[in-house]
Amino acid sequence: MKIGKYTIEKPIIQGGMGVGISWDKLAGNVSLEGGLGVISSVGTGYYENKKFSHKNVNEKPYSEENFYCKDALEAIFKNARKICKDAPLACNVLYASNGYGQIVVDACEAGADMIITGAGLPTNMPEFTKDFPDVALIPIVSSARALKLICKKWKRYNKLPDAVIVEGPLSGGHQGFTYEQCYEDEFQLENIVPPVIEEAKKWGDIPIIAAGGIWDKNDIDKFLQMGCAGVQMATRFIGTNECDANDNFKDVVLNSKKEDIKLFKSPVGLPARGVKTKLQTSIEENTAPKVACISNCVAPCKSGIEAKAVGYCIADRLSAAYMGDRDTGLFFTGSNGYRLTKLISVKELMNRLTLGENYK
Repeated sequence: MKIGKYTIEKPIIQGGMGVGISWDKLAGNVSLEGGLGVISSVGTGYYENKKFSHKNVNEKPYSEENFYCKDALEAIFKNARKICKDAPLACNVLYASNGYGQIVVDACEAGADMIITGAGLPTNMPEFTKDFPDVALIPIVSSARALKLICKKWKRYNKLPDAVIVEGPLSGGHQGFTYEQCYEDEFQLENIVPPVIEEAKKWGDIPIIAAGGIWDKNDIDKFLQMGCAGVQMATRFIGTNECDANDNFKDVVLNSKKEDIKLFKSPVGLPARGVKTKLQTSIEENTAPKVACISNCVAPCKSGIEAKAVGYCIADRLSAAYMGDRDTGLFFTGSNGYRLTKLISVKELMNRLTLGENYK
């Protein structure tokens, strides 16, 4: 799979999972095994027990400058590079993040070969990488209309996407759809990919990557045959030894049942998918932890206004999950999370995805 000036040996991108799920160990090992490892920029202030966060309030990284922490991101890239050497390595930067442009610059300076951006339409993404011409830009879209708008806006930068990820409504975390659309046939991945492929052809040779609910080699082959250059997968990588998540996080997902995986309201204003735990019950019973914005992490939350409306601060609850708090943590996973039953190595997973579950 060719993206910009980079060649990915295996057509698999590991999805970026924020607040400590895909950092140096997972991303580094995925790239080492021939896929594209993706480091999430979200919540880096929590890296190595908040070692790089400069200010703390009640031991939490304070303000958007510390929930996201540049020094920590640099350390994550440095440690990932020790694993994957010169193999391509990407960074996922949410468009909804406060300070989005600076985070993109920081990631490029830290050594990212590619920037992947979703959680909004990154119409000005190239503005922040003009000093890094070799860095490939990959927006995430949920429709052909979104791709058309991005390409039109990027013309002012004389730039087109180096690849495009099309994400359907079965992914973990935030969705690019309304709650109702997540269940409607016309918005399912296999139905939104073909129009995006056709739109991409109007702009040149843009590789299309399918994402959301992809589980095994059969799924990968299905989308390659539809004309995709590759796939992005996140949930299956939670079930690896190298995943940066806390053991309790992995245990919550590995012990979940199909009926436990739900769509929740989020302070970001979009539905978000994860495992229903005591957190959601406590929100319903008004016994959840007090909501007090100190991280100012995402713009749509409006400094905690939306968090109070839905009953939880997403920065606090994701970080609680990263630290292994089963009672108050928010555990994001895709719709197939319940199918994870045991931990395996990244190497074995990559072999299963490319050679089949019963590879020899």
